[in-house]
Amino acid sequence: MRVVLSFFSGISFIFFGLACFYSDLFIDEFYRYGLSEYRTIVGFFQLLGGIGSILGFFDKRILIISSLGLSVMMLLGVGVRIKINDTFIQTLPALTYLSVNAIVFIDLVTEAKK
Repeated sequence: MRVVLSFFSGISFIFFGLACFYSDLFIDEFYRYGLSEYRTIVGFFQLLGGIGSILGFFDKRILIISSLGLSVMMLLGVGVRIKINDTFIQTLPALTYLSVNAIVFIDLVTEAKK
């Protein structure tokens, strides 16, 4: 299951990272969040996390770092959505990606402790 979740997350965040640079919809969303000055750095870290999630198939240490980083990013994303009074439905994608990456991270840490 971890393989499927990390692949799903990796592909998604590569797409999201690129969209931060090229999609008018994403650019407009960052203005709505009040975070337009952080759009490129968020896009960079989304790309980095997505690539790390894919490379994590070959090195679990990379996957641990990527899944933790993406979890933190999505936790902050949920916080932003709450702060700007988004609906639960609008917040649900960030919650989903937070959960996906947290599950991958927790699974890896639990496995490492065995």
